[in-house]
Amino acid sequence: MIDDTLPNLDATLLDIPSLDRLLPASPSRHPPRILLLYGSLRERSYSRLLTLEAERLLKRLGAETRIFHADGLPLPDGAPVEHPKVQELRELTLWSEGQVWCSPERHGAMSAVMKAQIDWIPLSLGAIRPTQGRTLALMQVCGGSQSFNAVNQMRILGRWMRMLTIPNQSSVAKAYGEFDDAGRMTPSAFYDRVVDVMEELIKFTLLTRDIAPYLTDRYSERKEAAAELEQRLSLGAAVR
Repeated sequence: MIDDTLPNLDATLLDIPSLDRLLPASPSRHPPRILLLYGSLRERSYSRLLTLEAERLLKRLGAETRIFHADGLPLPDGAPVEHPKVQELRELTLWSEGQVWCSPERHGAMSAVMKAQIDWIPLSLGAIRPTQGRTLALMQVCGGSQSFNAVNQMRILGRWMRMLTIPNQSSVAKAYGEFDDAGRMTPSAFYDRVVDVMEELIKFTLLTRDIAPYLTDRYSERKEAAAELEQRLSLGAAVR
């Protein structure tokens, strides 16, 4: 006979998933708020051009968008958090319901400019987690043949920052040949994949933005919070 007991579980803190709580009574009606970050400061930056194409698509799909331009952003820990560019980035992160990260691949990895932006976004601001529960789409541009090193790295970071990273992603090979002189992306299978990714991002954002706190609510954190509350009550009783 199988032993189905759970002696290590605090049953009072276990939350049985509820379909009702996954269906918000009053869904938000405002346009999805999407923040876009890109990872290059070059004058003709293909990650920036790809980000601009993504923004055009997102607007057509009904989103409200903001692009953060990293020029002037100091290195992580190289300036106080009160620095204007750091504050701009953090405020935009709090404003967003979803994000797009687009990096060139440098030495088989995301660029330092991309990583610096992510490193300036804290995991928590007091009781607020700036990235938890927000959706995330990932794109990269390559100077040579198609690679997925940068998007794979960013996917790890998105998970670490408790973001809901969508399954689809975009990697544009030989990006120098995918944009015309005006900086617009030319028709191709790469462009079609960008459309796929932006459609999916909007769908996931609409699906999850009203229930993100429920989706990211964790047993371990409820247990830790309960223990802290019990300790404070015990200390209060001892003082009295």
